[in-house]
Amino acid sequence: MNEFCLLHRIYNEHNTRFSNISAGQIAGKFLIDISIGSLIHHLYSACNVFKNMVVLKVRDTCIMELSRWLRDLTGAYDWEHTSAAVAELEGTKDQLQRKEMQLKSSIKQILKCDFEQENITSPVALPLADCIVSAWMLDVISKNEDEYMRNLEKMIKLLRPGGKLLLLGSLDATYYVVGGERFHCLKCDEDFVKNALGKLGLVIDYCAVQSRGNVSDLTDYRAAIFIVACKEE
Repeated sequence: MNEFCLLHRIYNEHNTRFSNISAGQIAGKFLIDISIGSLIHHLYSACNVFKNMVVLKVRDTCIMELSRWLRDLTGAYDWEHTSAAVAELEGTKDQLQRKEMQLKSSIKQILKCDFEQENITSPVALPLADCIVSAWMLDVISKNEDEYMRNLEKMIKLLRPGGKLLLLGSLDATYYVVGGERFHCLKCDEDFVKNALGKLGLVIDYCAVQSRGNVSDLTDYRAAIFIVACKEE
């Protein structure tokens, strides 16, 4: 929840700070989300700004799960606890259903992506995004630092010049566990992430590091990192 609250603050305080058109503003019409699993909790705040979103997933099971939720099908995961948290942060607790519908109406497509391809959405050609949000994806699909750089480069090819990348990741993580199965995480530090963005022509507008607040054997990360970066024009 700490990570979620910080991302909500990034969307809202960052835009308040740059209320006029400026280099720091997170704004536009089209957002692409490239995040792990079937997570959508970080998009509840994004839909206040972006009314046209495309969600990219690497696994068919994630696409199936999100499609079930989007279409209100039986057995879909209930994200009401997340919409309730957003509503509390926004002071709109009496509008939970509206918040849920707002996000669903903003998500226009859920598509498969493949980082083995040069165009990760091939054969679909998407317009360049005003904003890309990526939560923990690069950490888990990259086996080493060189692969992290290649995957990041493919990701930002989908971002228009002047557009914003909102990157969420873990620092010093080596694994996470889901359903009793252990998965790889790329161990990296804050300097590596910042340098990777700079090498690919992104300028960091905002960076925050949130130290881990709970102890669990499900993962070994030290802290979470949140970055807003602008693609140079």
